[in-house]
Formats: sequence, structure tokens, C-alpha cells
Amino acid sequence: MQAAPIPANDAERLQALRELLILDTPPEQRFDRIAQFAREEFEVGTVLISLVDENRMWFKAKTGLEASESPRSSSFCGHAILQPDILMIEDALLDPRFFDNPQVTGPPHVRFYAGAPLELACGLRVGTLCLLDPRPRRLDRTELAILGSLRDLVLAELQGRGMGEA
Repeated sequence: MQAAPIPANDAERLQALRELLILDTPPEQRFDRIAQFAREEFEVGTVLISLVDENRMWFKAKTGLEASESPRSSSFCGHAILQPDILMIEDALLDPRFFDNPQVTGPPHVRFYAGAPLELACGLRVGTLCLLDPRPRRLDRTELAILGSLRDLVLAELQGRGMGEA
């Protein structure tokens, strides 16, 4: 398993994440609805709104998973925040970064992952809206666009620009 490299701007990124005042807050319908819609739209086992903290992934919203956090060191999302575009892993068993990851070899038996980075207006990526499934698969261009639009909804909520606000 290859742990994701720590970004050079991680201290700034963590500060921006903490300034959102969202870590360890109770579930909220505004995020849960997006996660549930994504799970139904993409027909996947799990959808997470995941925030990459210093040593953990904390899930603001989740469907199809009981845990509320997982170690950053074994996270797919730690890799996804390193790039501006959606990270898609069609089959984690065939990817040298993930084939022996505990989330692949054990529950939830992730084979497919697609993570859309949550990039704040300041340019720092603090987490992902991600899809996980025990079946290998690939998203087409339309599905990637839908995932990107759902990510934009999450970002609007995170940054206080919910529905009805300019």
C-alpha cells in the first residue's frame, strides 16, 4: 500500500479546513441529501463527503458505511486531494497504490473509487465527494460531469453559499 504523499501546503490546507468549523459536527441533511442522491444516481455501495484531517479522514456525510472516520494513511481521498481533477480508480486490485490496501483486501472491499476534490475558493483541497463500490467500473463523461456538479453543491454548502444565497 502506498500512503499518499503529504502536500507541501498541508499546514495551510489544515488551517483552511479547521476554519470551516465543520470537523466533528453532527450530521446535516444538506450534506446527507447530496450523498444519498449520489449513491442512487451512480448505483454504488458507498458515498462519502470526506474531509482530510491531519491523521484521519472524517466523514461529514456517508451512505453505505458505518464508520465515521478512517486513517488518512490508508485513504484513497488522501491521493485524490493531490490533484485538481476527479481521481478514478477503475479496479483497485490492479492499481499498485491500492491493491494491498486494507480497505481493498477487507471490508468494505473497495474495487472502484472516484473522488472529486473539494477545492475551496482559496485554492486548497480539503476533502472529497467520493464514490466507492465493491465492483470494478468506469464513469463515462456524463457521469463525471454529474459527480463534478454534485461536488460543486458540497463546496457551496461548505463555504456558506447554500441554495438561495448569491
